[in-house]
Amino acid sequence: MTDRVRAHVFVSGRVQGVYYRATTRDTAREKGVDGWVRNLDDGRVEAAFEGPEGDVRDMVAWCETGSRAADVDDVDVEYGEPEGADGFEIRR
Repeated sequence: MTDRVRAHVFVSGRVQGVYYRATTRDTAREKGVDGWVRNLDDGRVEAAFEGPEGDVRDMVAWCETGSRAADVDDVDVEYGEPEGADGFEIRR
């Protein structure tokens, strides 16, 4: 599993109340990417993606647009070592 990477992202803009988390979960599951997504109190969305590097980078790129109703201003990403995520969930 040495080909797995992790991306920890913070997405800002109009990203809460626009199905961003649900669409992120569905897209990650379709790609076979593990991790989680949640809303933050400051209006941003935070997510972690783990999986093959190409698929994780695809998810980070996807975050630039997100759900149809979202209006993304910025995506901050930090790549690192995987932490063993299994499946993809919405955290509350």
